[in-house]
Amino acid sequence: MGFERILEKERKPTEKEISRHLGKSAKGLWVELVSFLEENYSFSPELVFGGAKYGWAIRYRKSGKTLCTLLPEAGSFTTLVVLGKKEVEEVEKNEAQFGEHVFKVFKEARQFHDGRWLWIRILKRSDICDVERLLSIKKRPTRTENKPSNASHNRL
Repeated sequence: MGFERILEKERKPTEKEISRHLGKSAKGLWVELVSFLEENYSFSPELVFGGAKYGWAIRYRKSGKTLCTLLPEAGSFTTLVVLGKKEVEEVEKNEAQFGEHVFKVFKEARQFHDGRWLWIRILKRSDICDVERLLSIKKRPTRTENKPSNASHNRL
């Protein structure tokens, strides 16, 4: 199955275009993950173009640090989470908490000098739960649910 991403650099996609591109089933998972990010972290979402191979994405960033990146695809989306050495060790210690799909991505990801890049294609709700666990290991949630969201456009 291909990763039909939004690759046209000259045209920044609108919220509606991203929503249509995701499709009905992936849109629900996207909204669930974005809600988790908004409720638990004060990272700002930004629409960025990641190049000809990756296309348009929503990157969650704060003070020059990226928490994760969401890449919308036709009928799905991929989440990029980069884990440092300490986070990798923590995931390895808690292997049993992760589903087969996400842990396979983790084990097969190459360790670079700046961390292990996990490109997780979201296929089902349990993948969202695993990504939430990974993000909680990467950065402890700060519970910002009472703060007004500055990311409502990314809820779709």
